[in-house]
Amino acid sequence: MSESLGAPDWLTASRTAAVFDALEAAGGPGCARFVGGCVRNAILGRAVDDLDIATPLTPEAVIAALKAAKLKAVPTGVEHGTVTAVSGGRPYEITTLRRDVETDGRRAVVAYTTDWAEDAARRDFTLNAVYADRDGTLLDPTGAGVVDGRAGRVVFVGDPATRIAEDHLRILRFFRFYAWYGRGAADPAALEACAAQSQTLAALPAERVAKELLKLLAAADPRPAVAQMAEAGVLGMILPWGRDLGQFEALVAIETEQLFTCDPVLRLATLIPDHTEGVAAAAEQLRLSNAQRDRLAGAMGQAPSITSWMSPRETRRALYRLGAQTFADRVMLAWAKAGGAAAHQWRGLLALGQGWSPPAFPLGGEDVVAAGAPKGPMVGAVLREVEAWWIDQDFPDDRLAAVEKLKAVVQGMAS
Repeated sequence: MSESLGAPDWLTASRTAAVFDALEAAGGPGCARFVGGCVRNAILGRAVDDLDIATPLTPEAVIAALKAAKLKAVPTGVEHGTVTAVSGGRPYEITTLRRDVETDGRRAVVAYTTDWAEDAARRDFTLNAVYADRDGTLLDPTGAGVVDGRAGRVVFVGDPATRIAEDHLRILRFFRFYAWYGRGAADPAALEACAAQSQTLAALPAERVAKELLKLLAAADPRPAVAQMAEAGVLGMILPWGRDLGQFEALVAIETEQLFTCDPVLRLATLIPDHTEGVAAAAEQLRLSNAQRDRLAGAMGQAPSITSWMSPRETRRALYRLGAQTFADRVMLAWAKAGGAAAHQWRGLLALGQGWSPPAFPLGGEDVVAAGAPKGPMVGAVLREVEAWWIDQDFPDDRLAAVEKLKAVVQGMAS
């Protein structure tokens, strides 16, 4: 008896039926099946996000079928056989069955096929090569996808070395899927193939490497996968700074034990150099976004020093200078560097950072001029000195006192 996914909402929705009706009107019953992440996650009882469909229909036939059914058709990757249908506001990525004709490790020349087994044979892992009919009935051409997925085994389809030679990014995808779906020891044949071809990662576009790495680091517990990457020589190829994994492992342990949200960018901070120049080099090598680069640079800063025994007053000063995000990042990194000790103290710092909003400095340049200072550099110098006093006084909500201090500073500078 064939296995079935049952009747999850995303599969039985009317907008899903509209897409399948359109495709079957052109290709007949059974000409379209769900594939990839939605099937894998449904089998494993995980949330389903993207909905991918495979079909023997050519992209041109898919577009015509969708238009005939008055559904929007977007040629998002038509040169690779992919068309996106939009039904009821939801996208469905539809890709024609393919087989590889030529590969060079970075890109592939493909030909369309009508053979589901051929399409499955060119996919990366057995757990990603399972299809589901519109009624939920599963088709598992490799004969191992369902069983491997449920057992937590990430196994290449066919020969691991061949699959990696077709697309070198599959090395990182293997560790990413192991981080997300693996249980127990990693597949030895896969590890051996990844280690043997790790040098090929140097030729991949940095953006693709960074994207896979951050997806891996977003897993609930990527520690086993990262440790295996290090042992296989893969981690050193993409992050060549030789950081010890202690702070990384401590950070993941803190997030896990304290039920904090997984933070891939902060986890990355524990794997790159912990100084400003190193952050800049890592951001350049990985082609990180400006926002990611700036966040990492802020997190790695050294002043003001963050310790678990900071007083509330010192904590407010640090928050005012750093901002809430950078303060929280530095607390987490310092906590991990301490090996996870003094949890209640570090949690207290985080709570204060989340619960206190720094007030706005109550004075401006016009106040300095009104106090008798000439326009020009002196205005900024006065404001900086008064603000330093205001911070030292623990941010008093007393504009009059700030104005009096301002006048005293102006008089002192003018004399």
